[in-house]
Amino acid sequence: MQDILEKARDIQLIIFDVDGVLTDGSLFIGDDGQEYKAFNSKDGHGMVMLRKIGVTVAIITGRSSEVVRIRMESLGIEHVYQGMRDKRPAYEELKATLGLEDARIAYVGDDVVDLPVMSQVGLAIAVRDAHPFVKQHVHWQTPSAGGKGAGRDACELLIQARGQLDTMLASYLT
Repeated sequence: MQDILEKARDIQLIIFDVDGVLTDGSLFIGDDGQEYKAFNSKDGHGMVMLRKIGVTVAIITGRSSEVVRIRMESLGIEHVYQGMRDKRPAYEELKATLGLEDARIAYVGDDVVDLPVMSQVGLAIAVRDAHPFVKQHVHWQTPSAGGKGAGRDACELLIQARGQLDTMLASYLT
C-alpha cells in the first residue's frame, strides 16, 4: 500500500469514466429516449474535497448525455469529454492543456475501453466490480463498487496520500 500512496501523492489530475465508475453502469432510457443515470452523492463530494486541495478533476466518457453535463457542471468540473469511444485523444488534450506528465495523472475505470489510457497514467485505479481483465492491469482497486462510492474511495486515497484526510474530515465537525 505504501507504493500506491507514493504514486497517489504526486497526482495532480484525476480522470473518471462515468458509466460503471460514477454510476453502477445501469442505463435508464425513457420512452421519449431520455437517458437517466444515478450518481452517488458521496463521489461528488469527494471530487469537491479533491478540488479544495488543488487536484484537478476531469471526466472522459464514451457516451454523451445531458445528465452528465448537468451533474459535472453542478460539481464545478470544467474538463468534461463526452462521446469519446477512443479516450486517448481527450487524454492527450488534457495532458497538453494542463501541462502534465503521465506520472501526475490518475484514471479511474471499469472496463476494457479504459485500458488504453489506464496503461499510460501514473496511477491506474479500477472499481471493485471492474472487468477481471481490467483488474489485472491496474495499480489499485477501490473497496467500493462503481456507483456505490468507488469515486469517493479514489478521491480519499489521493487526499490520504497527501496526509490531509484526517484534517479534512475533522473540519466537518466544526
